[in-house]
Amino acid sequence: MSSENVNEVVKAKYAAAAKRVINAGGTACCGSSPASATCGCDPVSSNIYSESEASSVPENAVRASLGCGNPTALAQLAPGETVLDLGSGGGIDVLLSARRVGPTGKAYGLDMTDEMLALAEENKRKSGLTNVEFLKGEMENIPLPGCSVDVIVSNCVINLSADKDRVLREAFRVLKPGGRLAISDVVVRGDVPREIRRSMELWVGCIAGALSDLAYREKLAAAGFEDIEIEPTRAYDLKDARQFFSGAGLDVEEIAAQVEGKFISAFIRAKKRS
Repeated sequence: MSSENVNEVVKAKYAAAAKRVINAGGTACCGSSPASATCGCDPVSSNIYSESEASSVPENAVRASLGCGNPTALAQLAPGETVLDLGSGGGIDVLLSARRVGPTGKAYGLDMTDEMLALAEENKRKSGLTNVEFLKGEMENIPLPGCSVDVIVSNCVINLSADKDRVLREAFRVLKPGGRLAISDVVVRGDVPREIRRSMELWVGCIAGALSDLAYREKLAAAGFEDIEIEPTRAYDLKDARQFFSGAGLDVEEIAAQVEGKFISAFIRAKKRS
């Protein structure tokens, strides 16, 4: 499927998610309490942020979270660093990063969806943080100069791209020498049925576009990255699999049984040589 087709479907899905948060005071995912730091019925987006993290950012930033991990908690950010979040959505990881790098640092958020950017700007205003900047653009064409960023984070977004090689080349380009990639993403172990790879709905839901752990390593290395590590943070079981495929037009029981334990959330680290 073409990158343009994927991007248009992703834009529509995430625009609708932002509108649910802005207009109805609900969540971008489904079923969770507005005061909760989790996204109740989504097995990918649930139980990601601690209560202390959730309480340190505007409530709508938590409501808009559609990630699969907490890269800012694992990235070992230092005061004064410049951080870029690819696919920043409502801005939660940008705001958390901005607090960690402090007033001498900078946190950028990149998103292609107008509605999410509007929500992120409002969350920035409510946070009172002044070291935050949101940019409109696609992660295949990052609107920043080369060698300008210390750390790139991303939360269950790179798997949504139909041109992951280009995304990783762009990430490598904007990182400074010695810069770090520290992302959360969905990774698949082993083979999955072709029906999943063909499903656009599942692609938008972070599943169909997931790379294998081996393919992720190969693509990172081809982009120039070194010291590549893939650390599993959560494995999805049969119950989770049934939730993934519900409403996707597939035989839920048959497909779920074939993919149990094959999809994981992982923290992926890599470096650009100094």
